[in-house]
Order: sequence, then structure tokens, then C-alpha cells
Amino acid sequence: MLGEEFPIGFHYEIYRNCLIVYITQDLDHHAVTFLRERSDKLIDAGDVKHVVFDFKDVDFMDSSGIGLIMGRYRKVMFLGGRALVSNVGRSVDRIFKISGLYKIIEKYDTPEEALKALEVKHESYI
Repeated sequence: MLGEEFPIGFHYEIYRNCLIVYITQDLDHHAVTFLRERSDKLIDAGDVKHVVFDFKDVDFMDSSGIGLIMGRYRKVMFLGGRALVSNVGRSVDRIFKISGLYKIIEKYDTPEEALKALEVKHESYI
């Protein structure tokens, strides 16, 4: 795994071909702007096919957070990948349900469970 600290409440790891973004603050417009730019650079670098957003420490997310998830979903979908979320708390879960994000984004309890789901489904196609 390769990891790096984001300067404003985020960090990430790259495990195989999956970008895991650990969000450690609420998602508003300013936080999303930075996170969008950084995650896009990592996905566009060519080694990332899937993305997992971990929401363990997030109590608030506005509409820009929905846009962040949708945009990264579209990016990895065109690469044949998937977007997943983990550790979604009650308030963010409600936003995901109301917005319909769960129709396209898979939810797991932990990033490890999300990674396992990616590996299992990938192996089942072989």
C-alpha cells in the first residue's frame, strides 16, 4: 500500500488498483474542491480502477459531497471499475438514501470489506 497525507483532513491509500480515501472531516464545498482535484489526479495517473470513500469521521455532507461521489463514480465506471463507500454514519446515510446514490454506489461497513468485495467479484469473472 502507498499512502500520503492530505493537508486538510484527508488521507488516502492505494491498494492494488483501488484508491481508498479516508475522509476525516465534514464535506463542504471547500473540502470537496481539494478532494476532487487530488483524487482525480490519482485516478488519472492510470493505476487506479476502483475508489472507496471511507466516511468514518464525517457527520455532515452538503450537495457538493454528492457531486464528489458522482463524479468519481463516473470516472471509474468508464475504466470498468466501481465506487464504494464505507463507515457511513446516520446523517450521511440519510443523504445517500434521499439522493439515490445507493442505486449506483455500494455500501460496506469497513474499507477492508469493500476491498474484499472487489476482489471476490473480480475473481468470479475469471
